[in-house]
Amino acid sequence: MCKYFVMADPIQYEQRTRTIRIHGVLTSIRLENMVWDILAEMAEEESVTTNQLIVTFHDEILAHRGEVPNFASFLRITCMRFLRRKLTAAERDRPDEWAPEVVKNPPRPLLSVAAKS
Repeated sequence: MCKYFVMADPIQYEQRTRTIRIHGVLTSIRLENMVWDILAEMAEEESVTTNQLIVTFHDEILAHRGEVPNFASFLRITCMRFLRRKLTAAERDRPDEWAPEVVKNPPRPLLSVAAKS
C-alpha cells in the first residue's frame, strides 16, 4: 500500500503560492499543486473561476465561524471532503462494483445559488 503513495509524482505535493484578491485585499495562499488542481476541478463543476470559488469559501466560513484562522488548511480539508463525496456518489451509483455499504445521503451542491451571481 505505501508503494502507491511513495511513488506519487513529487510535482503533486510541491507547493505553489498564488495571490488571491479577497474583497480588494491581496492574500497569498500556499498549497500543494494537487490541492490547486482539485480546487480548479471544484470551480469548474460550479461554473466559476478558482479565485471566485476561494473567495466564496472564505466568505461562507467567515459568516459561519466569525473568523478564518487557518484558511489554507481549510482549503485542503475541503478538497479531501470533495473527493470523499465524489467517491461516495460513485459507490452509491455502482454498489456492486465498489463497497458493500451504500450511503443514503446524496451530495449537495458546493455553493449556494446566490454565491454564483
